[in-house]
Amino acid sequence: MREITVPAQVVSPRTMNTTDLLLRQSRLDSNPALFSRRNADNVWVDVSAKEFHADVCAIAKGLIASGIGVGDRVGIMARTRYEWSLVDFAIWFAGAVSVPIYETSSPSQVAWNLGDSQAVAVIAESAGHENVIRQAAHNEGLAALKNVWQMEGDGLDALRDAGRDVPDAVLEVHRTSNSLDDIATIIYTSGTTGRPKGCMLMHHNFVELSENALAVLGRDVVPPGSQTVMFLPLAHVFARYISVLAVAAGAKVGHTPDIKHLLEDLQSFKPTFILAVPRVFEKVYNSAVLKAEGEGKGKIFAAAAQTAIDFSRAGQAGKVPLLLKAKHALFDKLVYGKLRAAMGGNVRHAVSGGGPLGERLGHFFQGIGLQILEGYGLTETTAPVTVNRPELIKIGTVGAPLPGNAVKIADDGEILAKGVCVMKGYFGRDDLTADAFADGWFRTGDIGELDEQGFLKITGRKKEIIVTAGGKNVVPALLEDQIRADAIVSQCLVIGDNRPFIAAIVTLDADALPQWGRHNGLPEGITVEQAAKEPVVIAAVQHAIDKANGSVSQAESVKAFRIIDTDFTETSGHLTPSMKVKRAQVLKDFDAVVEDIYSAKKPA
Repeated sequence: MREITVPAQVVSPRTMNTTDLLLRQSRLDSNPALFSRRNADNVWVDVSAKEFHADVCAIAKGLIASGIGVGDRVGIMARTRYEWSLVDFAIWFAGAVSVPIYETSSPSQVAWNLGDSQAVAVIAESAGHENVIRQAAHNEGLAALKNVWQMEGDGLDALRDAGRDVPDAVLEVHRTSNSLDDIATIIYTSGTTGRPKGCMLMHHNFVELSENALAVLGRDVVPPGSQTVMFLPLAHVFARYISVLAVAAGAKVGHTPDIKHLLEDLQSFKPTFILAVPRVFEKVYNSAVLKAEGEGKGKIFAAAAQTAIDFSRAGQAGKVPLLLKAKHALFDKLVYGKLRAAMGGNVRHAVSGGGPLGERLGHFFQGIGLQILEGYGLTETTAPVTVNRPELIKIGTVGAPLPGNAVKIADDGEILAKGVCVMKGYFGRDDLTADAFADGWFRTGDIGELDEQGFLKITGRKKEIIVTAGGKNVVPALLEDQIRADAIVSQCLVIGDNRPFIAAIVTLDADALPQWGRHNGLPEGITVEQAAKEPVVIAAVQHAIDKANGSVSQAESVKAFRIIDTDFTETSGHLTPSMKVKRAQVLKDFDAVVEDIYSAKKPA
């Protein structure tokens, strides 16, 4: 199959905008809880739709009183927290356009987002964030920027006070000034190369994509009364879209800005569904493996894991043998139930995006009773173009298009997208917008294939395809994902463009190292730098690479590797906020490592 279009199940009135999704919930007699936040005693306290709506209106009035006009751009720079969604909706109620900024951004990055979008104001989380914004304004002369408010301290109270005299009728004029065809937000790509581009996402992208997603996911995954803990950055389109979807569904969202406390938050909040990037699921699995091995139960866990995978694969094939059912039931009591309890006990579905999960992990989690619905999308597509659904799932793919979306495979294998998910274009860059579209189809830059049932499989990034000196085309992601799945590995970059053979640069997982080291005889307190030179670590990485090599041809396999003594992080400039490796930056900064690999004797 080369092309598939799934008709929309919901067509929204053109006069709507994203604020109407909140109004729909606040007008219900049931007054559902849309959010939950921790109080001073660290206890979750619900925020009802009516409470949230009232506070949104109060802050929106403050924005209007402070001179924010219809269509003005207002930045948001904060960690993932309740107030992020609060001010996001307030900006929309004021008729303005929100511009998310990653809270880890440098002054130069902040200056680019605010300057390029011509933002007139920013709502920042803290004094530290405000200082970064002020520094950016000073360095770059952001003439349009007039106001900076803080979420902490009395910043939001100042806005509430400022808007007390703004009539409801004036607020309503601002709120209804935007239709589905107007800009809701400008999200800057956290791209791996070049200057970030401002993706103009319209109100129809959020409204129609949410409504159509709920038409197929609302009954099983996000029904009214469901709940999730949001821990991904809300500045990223994936978390942002799910946050809006939750409001549309009447689902409840709690927030945690620190992933180190995620396990505690899952256990106290007890979500029914979660969203995460593949690296989170890899870490959950690897942590369970290391814990079992540390307790001397490694063989039991390995058997349980394989049983879960076999059970899921058999279920997908349509028939589960009786003996496998019995083994699965036994391990459900011994192992799987404990894993589900560690995630709060109520999680039944997880949505995964931002990169490929891998078929083995997908079957493992499905087999333990946590169905991962892997999807595919970009900032330019408001997150999901396709997604697996409980009744329409094929593990190892990223699902079929959501209603209202279409996918086409170009002659060179590039994935093209069209539909309610696709952005209007790049802000202020008609040239880039023109380059991004071909005959009305958005060019994703990813390569993939559609099977006979319309399920999409991603095989790599078009511009990351490696062509060796011998002319062999290699998709690095196929190897990188498998190598990175090993417990001791944090990141992997497969290299070899215009080189005689394929190689890899590998980093170690500092969080996993202590437990892995104890199980493998390394000295207590060993550092990543020291571990990188240990024979047992080198052998473990070689084993992971050998397993990955088994899935590709001899010409595509990794022939040499180096373990470096530092990790790729967002802070180091080697990862995007969505955990994608900046290939060009790594190759530049670790050029000496690359040259060392290829100056050594050519592998056999």
